[in-house]
Amino acid sequence: MKPYRPVVIMLGPSRNAVSGVSTHLNLLFDSALADAFTLIQFQVGSEGRQESLPGKLWRLLSSPFALAFQILRRNATAVHINTSLNASAFWRDLAYLLIAKLSGARILYQVHGGETPLRFCQGNHLMESLLRTSLRLPDAVVVLSQFELAAYRRFVPGQEIVLLPNSIDIAPYAHLKRVNDPVLTGLRLVYIGRLARAKGLHDALGGMARAQAKGIRVTLVIAGSGPDEEPLRERVRELGLDHTVRFVGPLFDTDKLGLYGHADLLMLATYHAEGLPYALLESMAAGVPAITTRIGGIPDVMVDGVHGIFVPPHDDKAICRAIEKLANDPALLAEMSDACRRRIAHSYTIERMAGGFARLYAKLCESRVGLLRRT
Repeated sequence: MKPYRPVVIMLGPSRNAVSGVSTHLNLLFDSALADAFTLIQFQVGSEGRQESLPGKLWRLLSSPFALAFQILRRNATAVHINTSLNASAFWRDLAYLLIAKLSGARILYQVHGGETPLRFCQGNHLMESLLRTSLRLPDAVVVLSQFELAAYRRFVPGQEIVLLPNSIDIAPYAHLKRVNDPVLTGLRLVYIGRLARAKGLHDALGGMARAQAKGIRVTLVIAGSGPDEEPLRERVRELGLDHTVRFVGPLFDTDKLGLYGHADLLMLATYHAEGLPYALLESMAAGVPAITTRIGGIPDVMVDGVHGIFVPPHDDKAICRAIEKLANDPALLAEMSDACRRRIAHSYTIERMAGGFARLYAKLCESRVGLLRRT
């Protein structure tokens, strides 16, 4: 007879979507967490779906009731809501939060970036009151960065706010053989992720064009898809970068590892309200430092000059200077590569993240069992 495993329903986008939250779900489902708990995915959001407008409206209306049905049918102990603090995600997931609460499940509410609570409310006192009430409904709120931890604790004092950063399975990266020779090949940049304007790729292209004008050999491979792909291609043509920028579409598994193995730097000039980008953790685990911004949880992981170089958002001149500095100092680039591997192996492994969630889930399960006994 198999031992009983408490049921946890995890809300998030399709696991096949190109999304940081999809990566998060896949890591947890494939981790030791799934040995101790029965994990069930409940798909929310538009990512990974192909649907008409009427189909989307019907899904939005019926989906909360479908969640209630799943909680009751599976006798779920806990519901793990993966969300972001932006308008579309907040209002959508508020319905799931209320339904899960009414259905008697314990709730873990994980925020994957977005605005901080006060910035989200923009001085609207009614919205502040609603958000505070909403954030007190879960049994625990999980955030990804020190900055968010402080912001949420100030906004909802007394609520359990837990810092649990994203982490990765480092095994595929541990023995990755990297081809390192920027002196002969020029500096090889890579971007992996969604092609959205807020990811800063237009600024990266501008910085790259400036560097090439100074005679620096630099190439960029863009791996991903998204709404900004055509504008980016047009920008590449405008800047005359056709022969040094390649679009290769979304890459996974061995293809993605191969790309990291032939890269010198991750380009992540984002000004999006990031949580903690998985692309950064993966690249560092592969020994690929980053040119990036001080956004979200990125400064928690990366030290300027040790694991890469920070640049201000919207600053192609600073990006050019960073490219020039590392193109002319291969010894520093090699030191950064080794430091990146050590940083991730020490503090950002899937074992650590899965263990953190296992403890949270167990605590939620114990509190629900205690409540049922009292009633």
